[in-house]
Amino acid sequence: MQMPYNRLGNAGLKVSALSFGSWVTFHSQLDDDLALECMQAANDAGVNFFDNAEAYAGGLSEEIMGRAFAQLGWERHSYIVSTKFFFGIHDGPNTRSTLNRKYLLEAFERSQERLGLDTIDLIFCHRADPETPMEEIVHTMHEIVAGGGAYYWGTSEWTAEQFREAWDIAATHGLHKPQMEQPQYNLLHRDRVEVEYAPLYELGMGTTIWSPLGSGLLAGKYLDGIPDDSRARLDGYEWLADQLTNTESLDRVRALVPIAEEVGCTMAQLAIAWCMKNENVSTVITGASRPSQVVENMVALEVAERLDDELMARISAI
Repeated sequence: MQMPYNRLGNAGLKVSALSFGSWVTFHSQLDDDLALECMQAANDAGVNFFDNAEAYAGGLSEEIMGRAFAQLGWERHSYIVSTKFFFGIHDGPNTRSTLNRKYLLEAFERSQERLGLDTIDLIFCHRADPETPMEEIVHTMHEIVAGGGAYYWGTSEWTAEQFREAWDIAATHGLHKPQMEQPQYNLLHRDRVEVEYAPLYELGMGTTIWSPLGSGLLAGKYLDGIPDDSRARLDGYEWLADQLTNTESLDRVRALVPIAEEVGCTMAQLAIAWCMKNENVSTVITGASRPSQVVENMVALEVAERLDDELMARISAI
């Protein structure tokens, strides 16, 4: 099946319905060669959007992706890249958990260097910063876009109220408005995307959703405990263990197994396809630790075609 491309909210930019992200995997699980192979497999399937963040592996994720772009030699017009700022990679009062002007401008420049790109298509405020005036954040993100360093800016895991405040400030002063949000969205994490953000879609907000598999929980890989090769075993990701062993969530995942068998797909493909069915989801960010997993994830495109109203209702009931 050919990859569909969706507009990023009301923007003219079109992103592949399935995209590829580097969170957890790049550096922690994938070296340069495997990362390049996964990116090529995604590109072969029609993926045009590749997601990253300054904080992923302390900047090393961006470096790996940047080296891959250089080796792959794709035409720059053929792919979209994003990165995100907030958590920082250097200790200091102006470099950690902030969106102050100094940090944003300096962090953006360093990300350009690591990715080897003059322009980063999409830039996100990775979390909200209540200590920096919203006017300062909006003006700084506008300045980056207006200067040609990025084409669109957005937010990640902001409340609807925070996004609307930023949008209103931009609209009042004739600045580039936030265009997209990057929230967690999956079968076990629905309220923010489906309820809280509902009024924002009328503003034209797009979404680049992350964790469609609930960190692997919805793939069914934790039904018998946490495997040794799980991301929950990686240094710095121990916090995932409680989420991945939640009894109620595991019971819901078990209830989905017969539906996946009926549809003729894996649990992961079912979960990804379900996210795609939401008309307010611009793209579903997928991840992989090997090229074959990229190929498996892309089958979700076909699975989404099989999810009719009756199946969607049964899934939702679970």
